[in-house]
Amino acid sequence: MSINKLAAAALFQQGLDKIAVSEATTGWMDSNASQVIYNGGAEIKIPKMAVQGLGEYDRDLGYAQGSVTLEYETKKMTQDRGRKFQIDAMDVDENNFVTTAAAVMAEFQRTQVIPEIDAYRISSLVSQAITANKLGMVTYGYTPGAEGTSALRKLKEGITAVRSNGYSGDLVVNAAPDFILELEMELSGKISSVTFSKGGIQTNVPSVDNVPIISTPTNRMYSAITIYDGKTGGQEKGGYEKGESGKDVNFIVCPRTTPIAVTKQDKMKIFTPEQNQSCDAWAMNYRRFHDIWVFDNRLDSLYVSIKDSQD
Repeated sequence: MSINKLAAAALFQQGLDKIAVSEATTGWMDSNASQVIYNGGAEIKIPKMAVQGLGEYDRDLGYAQGSVTLEYETKKMTQDRGRKFQIDAMDVDENNFVTTAAAVMAEFQRTQVIPEIDAYRISSLVSQAITANKLGMVTYGYTPGAEGTSALRKLKEGITAVRSNGYSGDLVVNAAPDFILELEMELSGKISSVTFSKGGIQTNVPSVDNVPIISTPTNRMYSAITIYDGKTGGQEKGGYEKGESGKDVNFIVCPRTTPIAVTKQDKMKIFTPEQNQSCDAWAMNYRRFHDIWVFDNRLDSLYVSIKDSQD
């Protein structure tokens, strides 16, 4: 065999990891994982730092001694997802396998993997905000465009709530398209834009108070989702859908530094038709770990607007 399977698998893996971050509407959340230690598998180590506050300066003794604590907390990514794909040997030969496989995996990543990662992260953040129940940080019963309501006011209230809790850094909004449409109509084309960087790619997005607003498909903006295992009866299609208790989310306001999101593709495996014992076909095994965390002391930085009523 002249094809270098290890090189091809590594190439796929690098490309798919990059796509997962750059095309996911929540890809900006991965930037906080730069100091995370990952050595393969489902476990990661997240750095946690604590420093003491100011003390009195003494003219004779000088500075009060302070302490710095740096430790790594081991976390396990709960989302361990995978699929196996096969391409019949009659459909491709060794020369065009890489091209065909790349097209298949890119389509799978775009239509299945990325939407699920987005939906999981959104639902996780919303559910954590609901459970934390911080005063004024979760609102219910707002439908964009409803009579007597203002999308701009709702968004500004969310931004103000986060700022009032002491978060003065960069904020990001993930919002459903119908909310953004109402906001743009209300501002009559006067909505400003900012340059937003995600996964090494810069793009212009609408903004309010210099806070970027990332359009997120409605079918990813749920408070809860049901994830299918891909093999149980009725779940063969895999993927996810809105959970039975799920509510539709209008938008989330969140400091850029709050979520720690990690998505890692495990080593991709490629088998030739000669190695594949089940059938005469090329086989590709895809496995991806991912999860998201928010430290307890940052739960008051999540503001969520939910379309449905609380009951």
